[in-house]
Amino acid sequence: MKYLKESSENAMYRTIDADIIRKDFPIFQRMIHGKRLVYLDSAATSQKPISVIKSIDEFYRMSNANIHRGAYLLSEESTILYENAKKRVSSFIGAKSFREIIFTRNTTEAINLVAYSWGRKNITEDDTIVISEMEHHSNIVPWQILSKEKGCRLLYVPFDKDGMLDLERLEGYLKKGVKLLSITHVSNVLGTVNPVHEICRMAKQYGTTVLIDAAQSVPHMKVDVSEIGCDFLAFSAHKMLGPTGIGVLFGRRELLEEMEPFITGGDMISNVSFYETRWNELPWKFEGGTPNISGAVGLSAAIEYLDKIGMERVYLHEREITKLAWNKLSEMEGIEIYGPVPEKRGGLIAFNIDGIHPHDIATILDREGIAVRAGHHCAQPLHERLGIPASVRASFYIYNTEDDVDALIHGLKKAKSLFGT
Repeated sequence: MKYLKESSENAMYRTIDADIIRKDFPIFQRMIHGKRLVYLDSAATSQKPISVIKSIDEFYRMSNANIHRGAYLLSEESTILYENAKKRVSSFIGAKSFREIIFTRNTTEAINLVAYSWGRKNITEDDTIVISEMEHHSNIVPWQILSKEKGCRLLYVPFDKDGMLDLERLEGYLKKGVKLLSITHVSNVLGTVNPVHEICRMAKQYGTTVLIDAAQSVPHMKVDVSEIGCDFLAFSAHKMLGPTGIGVLFGRRELLEEMEPFITGGDMISNVSFYETRWNELPWKFEGGTPNISGAVGLSAAIEYLDKIGMERVYLHEREITKLAWNKLSEMEGIEIYGPVPEKRGGLIAFNIDGIHPHDIATILDREGIAVRAGHHCAQPLHERLGIPASVRASFYIYNTEDDVDALIHGLKKAKSLFGT
């Protein structure tokens, strides 16, 4: 396989060659301020390989038509591409059926769909919703709104000084009765990989419904919903080499069958009369209007690309790069790294440098061609818990190399020198 390093002996454990992979991404031909592009913001959105770009281009050139509604060849082709994308997603995450796969705009909409369609039907004022202190705003705000609307309790599971979730506190909540637990798989700031298999087993003992925010895990590691045992799981295409504007909600079929639609009109109906409407079957019941067909095509191509590499290899490569970056950052004076050790984190590192604002660091790095994220990363409560207003985040993916890490360290040393720290 062209993506693998030839030096390794055991093919099952051969790591990927990021230098070769980079050639599949047109954007890395760009120069930024006269420097080669070092892209370290994949936690926000990933870059796209040429195969994904071409798949979308070919769809619009050759098969563009609306789905499910036309008795002509283009519509049939478009429908097949769209529905095959669902089947590919279903297989990729280990769902039992494509009927458990709902296409949304993104992870945020997927979580809101659950809050609106499942939450408003099942949550009462006597219930408790539990989330964690390390959640993205997308997995906080919908539950704040629902808890205020229903008058129910919203509780937070804390994390310790090492960035690890307090599982004892979580079980304490579960024992007292929790209707819904909505938890991130991988923190987009701390990088913490939460033990979702254990968490779901624990929750099921107490009859708790579980939603997993997998925006930062599905792109980077093997995720199997059947093995995890969750009820819902949400992620986005644009963080896993796919296009923006399309996300995925997995839901157990029996739960989806009982839920009311989130958005009405168009393809989510089976029959409409003047005073009554009957909903379509799953999964189309939740996909009102013309969907993002080209997005589904692009997502399917992205999964095909990742499958060729192998998610185990994706994970191993990121772990190596992250550990290298973590070690080199740890050697620098005046840097505080947030979250656990490399062995317990995903492919990102958030940090601060004494005496330099994160936005200044990001600006200096940009002049060196290095793209990092600076701010609260849509996780203000987490930053409040850490006692900081913002942080710098470097996040890694399959196209990042050791040279990228070296460039980051060189850029940070330049920032320290400019600020005299």
